[in-house]
Amino acid sequence: MSPNLAPWSSPLVEARFVSRHQRFLALVELEGGERVVAHCVNPGRMEGLVIAGARVWLTRNDDPKRKLRYTLEIIERDGRLVGADTNVPNRFVAALLTARLLPAYADLLSFRAEVKYGEGHRVDFLLETPRGPHYLEVKNCHLVHPDTLGYFPDSVSERASSHLETLCAQVRAGFEASVLFVVQDPLATGLRPSDAHDPTFAETARRVGAEGVAFRAVRARPTLEGLLFEEEIPVDLAPYPKMPVLALKKALDATSGWKASAPVLATA
Repeated sequence: MSPNLAPWSSPLVEARFVSRHQRFLALVELEGGERVVAHCVNPGRMEGLVIAGARVWLTRNDDPKRKLRYTLEIIERDGRLVGADTNVPNRFVAALLTARLLPAYADLLSFRAEVKYGEGHRVDFLLETPRGPHYLEVKNCHLVHPDTLGYFPDSVSERASSHLETLCAQVRAGFEASVLFVVQDPLATGLRPSDAHDPTFAETARRVGAEGVAFRAVRARPTLEGLLFEEEIPVDLAPYPKMPVLALKKALDATSGWKASAPVLATA
């Protein structure tokens, strides 16, 4: 298997998207007409991806301890496949680090995932390099607008801003730290912090970037075999007019968010 490909945890199952509920539940219809509830591993609005009737692909896990057998992985949008599972990027980055596919981290000696440090903090990856520890946070991005730029986050994320502050504290202490965005949309040519969706995060990113926190991004193409690494893409922290992004955000409100009600499995 190509080192550029991080395979899915199980063969994908095709279905049709029906509706999203209570943030983490997706009602889908399997090919035979059966409706099931899938785990939607995504805390954000999934802007422009909550599309009734869209083709979707799921992984299946028959572990009896699981409440939901299926997990939503991919949604088809405008003829292209977009990744929806925010847990996938961490597994993907672990594969990239192992294969030394990212030049910025090519000299790492070893790495560990989910490392606790400080008071109540946990970093996605702690890299050991010839220069010492490097603290790496991974962020998922699936919101790509027609300008071909990814925008993060797609809703207010106090947690993401807190992560930036924690990384900045490590830089002030003399260590290296960076944020790596995984954009699960083949349309993306770059990434911006979203002033339209979370101005606090955007301001924090610019401030900690000026203090030495590095920001990087990679474009990952979802395929039916796995997540394919394509290339690194630039992160632009410079201020920009936010009104066009706000207009696009508003235009996509109808295909974003979730219903507060529980999903109903019975077909019409």
